[in-house]
Parts: sequence; structure tokens; C-alpha cells
Amino acid sequence: MSIFKGAGVAIVTPMKSDLEVNYDKLAELLEEQIAGKTDAIIICGTTGESATMSEEEHSKVIRFAIERVNHRIPVIAGTGSNSTRTAIQLSQEAAKDGADGLLLVTPYYNKATQNGLIAHYTQICNSVDIPAILYNVPSRTGCAIQPTTVAHLVKNVDNIVGIKDTIDSVAHLRSMIHTVKAAHPHFTVLCGYDDHLFNTLLLGGDGAISASGNFAPQVSVNLLKAWRDKDVAKAAEYHQTLLQIPQMYQLDTPFVNVIKEAIVLCGRPISTHVLPPASPLDAPRKAQLKTLLQQLKLC
Repeated sequence: MSIFKGAGVAIVTPMKSDLEVNYDKLAELLEEQIAGKTDAIIICGTTGESATMSEEEHSKVIRFAIERVNHRIPVIAGTGSNSTRTAIQLSQEAAKDGADGLLLVTPYYNKATQNGLIAHYTQICNSVDIPAILYNVPSRTGCAIQPTTVAHLVKNVDNIVGIKDTIDSVAHLRSMIHTVKAAHPHFTVLCGYDDHLFNTLLLGGDGAISASGNFAPQVSVNLLKAWRDKDVAKAAEYHQTLLQIPQMYQLDTPFVNVIKEAIVLCGRPISTHVLPPASPLDAPRKAQLKTLLQQLKLC
């Protein structure tokens, strides 16, 4: 059974000037997402800076989000790692704390083979009894999970229920949907790139886990509402906005600094501190970001 369908937000982790987590601001962001009809919270995903948190901090942020949301919408914990043992530990802690599901990124740096990915995911998912969503983002990890590999895992590991497919290829999304969902209709295919949400729905997929939900959640939420109402023309209008959003992410790498600045520019004051080696967005790029957001009437 899928954890959710629709629009999930890969929420940022607000930081104080001393780079400690600002839990008060995180609570505010969680409440705003729930009020805005977001379908699920993804806490400590890559947009949440999980890769640069300590393991203790990582688990504490997940626990806080679970307690704050309190079952109002699903909370999916990002517990993936390049280390299988670390991913198992984080996943078990999240399960014990009451997470509704896990998001498991492909191991970065190691460049695992497809057989290595099968072993990695099987060990993690067999160590817990809650659903898991695989996370394919080869541009960041240097490692892609193939549709046939996903199909094998879904057939053999009961609690793998979906994938966040963050790849800039309609053909790959189509293959993921047709290869896996054809044999396992319960399997959920969610895109990770904002501009692929409409394509994913057209191809028979189920929604998105996006970064833009942090500063413009209404766009994906309204697109999905139009889609569910069978108003394809209206959904296509929102798609035109989502098509423009990725150019914002090209302003810097990694783009979590862009997301945090966009949240502020869209009227939700948080600190824009980011964990190193990420760095704050400089003034010229802030100006470019503000122009882009204004052009799209998002702020």
C-alpha cells in the first residue's frame, strides 16, 4: 500500500546563526504545509540537508517532525545513506519514533552495481516494518537505480511501496511506470523534479516530492486538484509555472540555499543559514532569484 499520492514537500531544515536547528521555525513551516493541504512531509531528505547533519541531529529532527505533525498527514523520514549500516540504524530509529514511511536515497559516492543496490535496499527494508520509498537521484549520487532493479525489489521486498524518481528524462519515468506499476499496481511513482509532475500524471504516475513545495506549495497542490477534477487544461496552466522553476535551482549548487532564500522572498521569514560546505546565496544571485519569483507571480 502506498504511503501517499499527490504533492509531498521535501522540507528544509531551518538553522540558527550558530548552525543549530531552529525548531521553532521548523514547527512554523510544518504547520504552514499542513494548512496549505500538502499531502505529505518528507523530513531530512536531501533538501533538508541530511547529508551534512550529524546522525544524532538527523534523528532528532525526524523525531521532532513526527511529534509535531502528530498523524495529521504522513511524515516520511529520509534515512538513506551511502553506508548500509548507517541507513539501517537511522531507519530503525525513525520507525521506532513513529514515522509513516522512509525515503531511501541511492548510496552516494560508492557507485553501487544494480546487484549491490538490491542487497543494500533489501537489508534496510528487512530491518524495519514500515513502508519505504526508494529515491533515485543520479545527478547527485552518481548512481542510478534501473526500472528492472526496482521491479525485482518490489517483487521480493514487501515494504518497498514507491519511488521518488529524480531524473530529467520522460523516457525513464515512462519506463519506471510501465515496468513496475504494470506488474504492481499498488506501487507509487513520484517525480522529484517540479517540471515533471504533469508528465508523471499523464504517464500514469502518482505525484511528486518536490523542493518548490517549500516556497510555492500552492502550484503543485492546485495542479493536482485540477487533475483530480479532470480539468486537464487547468492542470496544464500550472504546469507552465512549474516548467520555469528549475532555472532557479541553477543559480547555485547545492541549491538548498536557493530554496531558503525563496521561502523568505515569498513572505515566510526564516534564517537562510545552511550547513557547510553549502554557503549562503550571494547578493547578485538573490536579485536574480527575486526577479524569477516575481516573473512567476510567486512573491
